[in-house]
Amino acid sequence: MSGAGAPGRVPLSAVDSVLELVGQNPLLAGALAVALVVLLVVLFAVVRYLRRTNAEKLRRTLRSTDEIAVLMHPNPDPDAMSCALAVAEMAEATDTAATIQYPGQIRHQENRAFQTVLDLDFDRVEHARDLAAGAVVLVDHNTPRGFTGAEGVEPVAVIDHHPGAGTGTEFTDIRTENGACATIFAEYFRRLDWDPLDPEAYAHVEDGEGVLPPGISTGLLYGIQADTKHLTKGCSAAEFEAAAYLYQGVDEDQLDRIANPEVDAEVLDVRARAIAEREVRNAFAVSDVGEVDNVDAVPQAADELLRLEGVTAVVVVGEKAGTLHLSGRSRDDRVHMGRTLRDAVDTIPMADAGGHARMGGGQVSIDHMEGLGPAEGFSREDFVDRLFAAMSGEL
Repeated sequence: MSGAGAPGRVPLSAVDSVLELVGQNPLLAGALAVALVVLLVVLFAVVRYLRRTNAEKLRRTLRSTDEIAVLMHPNPDPDAMSCALAVAEMAEATDTAATIQYPGQIRHQENRAFQTVLDLDFDRVEHARDLAAGAVVLVDHNTPRGFTGAEGVEPVAVIDHHPGAGTGTEFTDIRTENGACATIFAEYFRRLDWDPLDPEAYAHVEDGEGVLPPGISTGLLYGIQADTKHLTKGCSAAEFEAAAYLYQGVDEDQLDRIANPEVDAEVLDVRARAIAEREVRNAFAVSDVGEVDNVDAVPQAADELLRLEGVTAVVVVGEKAGTLHLSGRSRDDRVHMGRTLRDAVDTIPMADAGGHARMGGGQVSIDHMEGLGPAEGFSREDFVDRLFAAMSGEL
């Protein structure tokens, strides 16, 4: 296979000619040497970047700015709050100022207990101009929403476990296979070699660099527990790995106080109404609980309704200020609850719904449902029929 005619090979005479030319021209030789060095530097940088973990990439993104706004989704839950705390902790370690913000309200007794026990201070956002910084980091959601001007916000970083097309301009880490967003941050800290310390050990720390405070460990662990029904639903192996890593630094007293808050009387009442007013068809249940003051009672009622024997998928509907709040739960492989709710509200103008296979939520304007806008509209009873049809795969 040797010789000038061998395919894909440069003839030896051509190589000799090039070498002779380079040898006779010192400037050309120098230029080739410089080009080779530049090529090696570029290749080294590319390989190094590709080998960098997401934890390192996020840290680099945080370090590149002086100030960030850490934005949670409307009505943040423990998973969102714990992730926001984690970003703020990482930012502080890079000398970047962080302000944690959210639209909506914190109403659910579990969410209020989380905020109170960990002594957290968050800022409300009603308009995009309320954001504390131009550099915005989204946690536990991937598209800004819930405030005026949200559609114009371009986050620099997005960390989430929900389905969606939102991305950050500099960093994106969306893992829909994970049961909680807090799992992702536990991995970040572990890969960055942060050491979780319990309250007693942390009290004697003089230099906190590389040390994970008990409040962060406790928050992240409860965020995982809250989003996975205490590691029983929607888990991946990553949740158990994260819990094992965080547990050594947990404040057990704080964890107990967060997990066992006092329950609002209306929540118990709505749960009872959901059970009493349920309509069951085959293995599916829909319950319209009427007007509610605390819309966070609706998902809690859905959790309760799913516990009924013989029921495998449920949707609970509650009304507040002209809006229907939907919450669905499924333990039936035939019913992807996020898609079910999206299909049920698909023809209603301005309606919004979605979620995971096991749980989902949404909001529907009653006026739009009944015919305001381009749709023909339908009644509340018709909407219940649509929910059953969606669960049955008929829409």
